[in-house]
Amino acid sequence: MVLIQNIWWLLVLIGVMILIHELGHYWAARFFDVRVEAFSFGFGPRLFGFRKGETDFRFSAVLFGGYVKMTGEQPGDEAAADPRSFQAKPRWQRLVIAFAGPGMNILLAVGLLAGLYMYRYPKLANADAPAKVGYVQKGSSAEQAGLREGDVIAQIDDVRDPKWDDVLMKEIASAKRPLSLAILRSGERLYKTLIPALDPKTGVGSAGWEEENQVVVGGIVPGMDAERAGLKRGDIILAINGAPIGSMSKLHEQIRASGGHPVELRLRRDSKEQTVSVKPSYSEAEGSGRWMIGVQLERPVIITQLSLPDAIRESIRSNVKSASMIYQFLQGLIERRMSAKSVEGPIGIARLSGEAAREGPTAYFALMSMVSLQLAVFNLLPIPILDGGLILLLLIEIIMRRDMSLQVKEAVLKVGMVFLMAVFVFVLYNDISKLLLG
Repeated sequence: MVLIQNIWWLLVLIGVMILIHELGHYWAARFFDVRVEAFSFGFGPRLFGFRKGETDFRFSAVLFGGYVKMTGEQPGDEAAADPRSFQAKPRWQRLVIAFAGPGMNILLAVGLLAGLYMYRYPKLANADAPAKVGYVQKGSSAEQAGLREGDVIAQIDDVRDPKWDDVLMKEIASAKRPLSLAILRSGERLYKTLIPALDPKTGVGSAGWEEENQVVVGGIVPGMDAERAGLKRGDIILAINGAPIGSMSKLHEQIRASGGHPVELRLRRDSKEQTVSVKPSYSEAEGSGRWMIGVQLERPVIITQLSLPDAIRESIRSNVKSASMIYQFLQGLIERRMSAKSVEGPIGIARLSGEAAREGPTAYFALMSMVSLQLAVFNLLPIPILDGGLILLLLIEIIMRRDMSLQVKEAVLKVGMVFLMAVFVFVLYNDISKLLLG
């Protein structure tokens, strides 16, 4: 049943992406009076559809994708001489038509996120606070660079006075690449060089640090000692065995180090502090054994609703940051500093779609916004057969002030087709490997 749900919600997600993307090409083509022969959901043989005017709107056999077929679209088409063909239009108009597809995906990403922010805008309580280190993992890149708990990051690379969100973006995108840091420690400004390691599980950069933040109890696991000790949702854990706690990772580390012996937790509840004793239990949950006290932790979040202008501004800011992160990740892949383990193919997207749908509309629309942005970024890559490849060819022709030869265009398309097939096979293999290896 879960598998069927995942497939269904994947088809809904992909269907919306196809519709929005291809509508961009279709509307732009119609605006410039280009004849559109077919608007297809999917590839391959036609299954069913209807004709409206001169366009065949149809569903095809392979539903993973879609296209808009314009008269004279491909180099060498006999219909290219038709004044309403794609090739007969000025290059700037063809450029607009090519960009309209990913442009619509960008608008969808911004619109969905803005709508969500008007309904529910979650913001970390310390999102605007200085980036302060609350935990340094033993043996990590951060420890090797000389970072300590309590250090305030005053600059990371070219970003001055960063928030922790900025630090996290730099960390993820900089696996095996030096990051220059300026930190404040006891009133003194110190300079460090940090080289994030490649996290074997996620395939991105990891420094082994965590921001300083309140540790809040988000839920209680029934039957474990935290329930007996009277811990409640909303309790703030201040210290364990007298040692101040400023991050989830530090609390987990102290519980692991307890070896099952009782630990004393100092809590704040309704502005009052109290101390309780909790005995960890050993659990084999999630495939790895560890000591647990039976609490689900969360970071303090403030939920608000933004006005329309603020929601649009925040959505644009978030999408620009996400797009930058995607390009930095791709750069890391090309430079072989990062791994493709975090790349999700059709199987992974189906799983995420099902999970988000079961969580609720907010999570599903947030996922749709993210996928729409990723689709736009991918389509804008300067790869033949993608929109970005066509845009690049048109820009080259605009600079050259003449058309490239038919032989060159055909060769470029063949290379692009082979590349796309290789990418599809790779992401599918990547998905299957993650399923088999867990």
